[in-house]
Amino acid sequence: MARIPLLQMSGISLTFGGDPVFSGLDLVVQPGDRVALVGRNGSGKSTLMKVMAGLVEADAGEITIPPGKSVGYMEQDPDMAGFATLGDYASSGLEPGELYKVERAGEGLKFDPDRPVETASGGERRRAALAKLMAEAPDLMLLDEPTNHLDIQAIGWLERELSSTRAGFVLISHDRAFLRALTRATLWIDRGMVRRQEKGFEAFEVWRDKVWEEEDSARHKMDRLIKSEARWAVEGISARRTRNQGRVRALQALRAERSAQIRRQGAAAMALEAGPKSGRKVIEAQGIAKSFDGQPILRDFDLLVQRGDRVAFVGPNGVGKTTLLNMLLRQVAPDAGQVRLGTNLEVAVFDQTRAQLDPDMTLWDSLTGDPSMRVSGKADQVMVRGTPKHVVGYLKEFLFDDRQARAPVRSLSGGEKARLLLAKLMAQSSNVLVLDEPTNDLDVETLDLLQELLDDYDGTVLLVSHDRDFLDRVATTTIAMEGDGRATAYAGGWSDYQAQRAPDVPSAGDAPKSAKPKPKAAPKPKSGLSFAEKHRLENLPAEIERLEAEIGKLEELLADPELYTREPVKFQKATQALVERQEKLSAAEEEWLLLEEKAEAG
Repeated sequence: MARIPLLQMSGISLTFGGDPVFSGLDLVVQPGDRVALVGRNGSGKSTLMKVMAGLVEADAGEITIPPGKSVGYMEQDPDMAGFATLGDYASSGLEPGELYKVERAGEGLKFDPDRPVETASGGERRRAALAKLMAEAPDLMLLDEPTNHLDIQAIGWLERELSSTRAGFVLISHDRAFLRALTRATLWIDRGMVRRQEKGFEAFEVWRDKVWEEEDSARHKMDRLIKSEARWAVEGISARRTRNQGRVRALQALRAERSAQIRRQGAAAMALEAGPKSGRKVIEAQGIAKSFDGQPILRDFDLLVQRGDRVAFVGPNGVGKTTLLNMLLRQVAPDAGQVRLGTNLEVAVFDQTRAQLDPDMTLWDSLTGDPSMRVSGKADQVMVRGTPKHVVGYLKEFLFDDRQARAPVRSLSGGEKARLLLAKLMAQSSNVLVLDEPTNDLDVETLDLLQELLDDYDGTVLLVSHDRDFLDRVATTTIAMEGDGRATAYAGGWSDYQAQRAPDVPSAGDAPKSAKPKPKAAPKPKSGLSFAEKHRLENLPAEIERLEAEIGKLEELLADPELYTREPVKFQKATQALVERQEKLSAAEEEWLLLEEKAEAG
């Protein structure tokens, strides 16, 4: 029996600002699909996902979601008006017996459900929105950059949850390792066209390069044909004007087709220029230590950073990475020990909070109003590594168009804000780069370029990141913040660190032992089950009994041999409902067995 799609889009067209985003788009998402949605920043990935979720209405076309199937979208900026706490928001829409799901997701994603909405950060709000979606468990999950604001431990938890889910999902992410681990198909948005390949993200870049190579070859052949036909038109048309008008019209059609082709967006013309060389020794820390409220952040830590090193700092959120980084830059004083900085240092900082960007300023003013980039007496120019450039020309190097120059920063996507911040950073001359989560929201092509620039940068890089693939590509040394004041230096990137650490040493991807317990955390049952698992085990028998009763009623209804001819729609709905409940029953019985075994083993 053919599978019924979770979602079907037919003939979808959408235009923003006079430019078509999609035209005549057809798309089907089947049960169990695990799809990577990829494309350049600004290509329409988030817009397509919002159309799929019904949050943006298409100009034309139809979206079909079968009866009984649910689609859930992770809000990037969730509206929490009317909710007192993050937990109230995350549990809204759930039955009382399902509230344990929010507690479980909260533990994995590390957000405090008792946090008041009014004091919650943007990252905490996003984690609450993700917890809400995971708890609701729709048939199709639409996930737009779910790993942003998650540390490596929480990313690992989410990766395991999505690996084991029976639901389908469509996933936008900059995290290559996350995409490679989870996806089995790829949707690629490129210049308004959506292509699909039944292979996961692992195969995307080879596929993309092959498509582009074929496109370049076809364009080259067309250019040669146009050139040949144009030569004929000039040299021979006068003697054969009447009988060759068809060939002339064909030449005109070729030229029109060639001019209508949309050129691929090039890579941003990013460049990093190291300033005067620093001394060989950049940072030397000896025996430094730091505590807050009696909790040790760092104990007796030594580190020598030399010119050209790429040092990455990893560990759970709140473990002290930024504090250590600030101590090494002598912006925070250690409680014990000392830090010595080398000579002739010029430091440039990429701040993950985007604090250097005023959302109400235009892109133009954001650059020209920066004292470090201002050119005296020239309101339309910026100083880029000692050379004046027109502000619009410099913005174009980072893939912004003329219209965006006068648009407010708040109108930019996450990836565009990251590019604007890189434009400000790369205008400076520096010999020490401090990059705090630089990969958030950047597309694959820009990430590749940033990695190449860092490889060629004749300076020192201090990097905080939760992107495992980027760490492997860039870092020469990894400082693992392992909790309880432990910080250990390992040679290489994330994978090297994982291979080198002793089996009895907790990973920086584990929760720090020094983390304070949640105020309302229940004690772990002696059975070995967590509070949420124990609650689930207690409720599963009733759920199994209910599903068995519903299956019995549906089977009794479908036993009527005349039902199909008499009421075909009712027959189809009952058949779908029976298959759905049988799947749920099988999953519930399997879950009950696993929890029982775990309880007995404990």
